Amino acid sequence: MGRATIAKILRDCIMSPKAEDAVWSLVMFDLPVQTKAERRHATAFRQLLLDLGYQRIQFSVYARFSPSVSSLIPTIGTIKCNLPEGGEVRILSLTDHQFAAALRFSNATAVEVEGTPSQLAIF
Repeated sequence: MGRATIAKILRDCIMSPKAEDAVWSLVMFDLPVQTKAERRHATAFRQLLLDLGYQRIQFSVYARFSPSVSSLIPTIGTIKCNLPEGGEVRILSLTDHQFAAALRFSNATAVEVEGTPSQLAIF
């Protein structure tokens, strides 16, 4: 799957398919962790997501705010190239409005959903 295909999928799946629209990228994955080597690869993959600016919002679910759809294309390629063997990943792109409409509960108590970052962090 090339860059053009990834870009087309992103444009077709988002309510406002403009390349400059801000989006949330959710990465959900299942990785094999039976052996020590598989656990090491799974840890390296999670660390890669953190290095790419994602934050863990649940076990095996990471989210990142992106100021534009086009900024996700190289990130998706990096995730694809670094997925451990036997692993499965699903990446969803949500508009800021869709992400803000999410419901979040902790111990059956409603919790406020994370808001749009006030400033883009540059590392």
